[in-house]
Order: sequence, then C-alpha cells, then structure tokens
Amino acid sequence: MKQEIKPNFTKYETARILGARALQIAMDAPLLLKLSKEELDKMRYDPLLIAEAEFKSGALPISVKRPFPEKREAALKKSKEKVSDEKVEQEERKEEEEIAKEG
Repeated sequence: MKQEIKPNFTKYETARILGARALQIAMDAPLLLKLSKEELDKMRYDPLLIAEAEFKSGALPISVKRPFPEKREAALKKSKEKVSDEKVEQEERKEEEEIAKEG
C-alpha cells in the first residue's frame, strides 16, 4: 500500500493557491466539491471560503514548482606565494609604527 504524501506549503504558497482558486470561483468556475445549499449559505457564497474548503479537502489539482538554487562549482583561488608567520608579524609591526607616527 502506497502512502500519499501531502505537500507542506508555505504560507505564501497557500495564499497564492487560495487567491487563484477564489478568483476562478468568482469568475463562475465549477466547484470541485459537492457542497449542499446549507453549507453554501453558511459560507455566504464567499469564493475565498469555498476555495479554502476545497484546499483543505485536497480537491485542488494545483501544484507548486519550487526551483532549486543553481549549483556553482568554482575552484578557490590559491595564493601563489607562501607567507610565513614572521613575515606577517613584521608587516603588522610596520603598519602599527606608521599609524603611531601619524597619530
């Protein structure tokens, strides 16, 4: 028995799906759920509430395409010259002396 996996939509995807379906319903698209007259009266024929009921029941045939980020495989640039700790310390001392002279 194969298990159905319900997709987890973000709040933005949910809003987009509900808005699109509510617009379709407002433009007289057929309903995907069989709702009784009492249920429609309870919802006050609100397209957004009807779209939400369809969404919660899983009747909407809408999918979301999530693009993956592009892979970038760039080699790191390696330093051509090797710098010793002593050389770095000497440069730092020179910079400190220049700063002290200016100040």
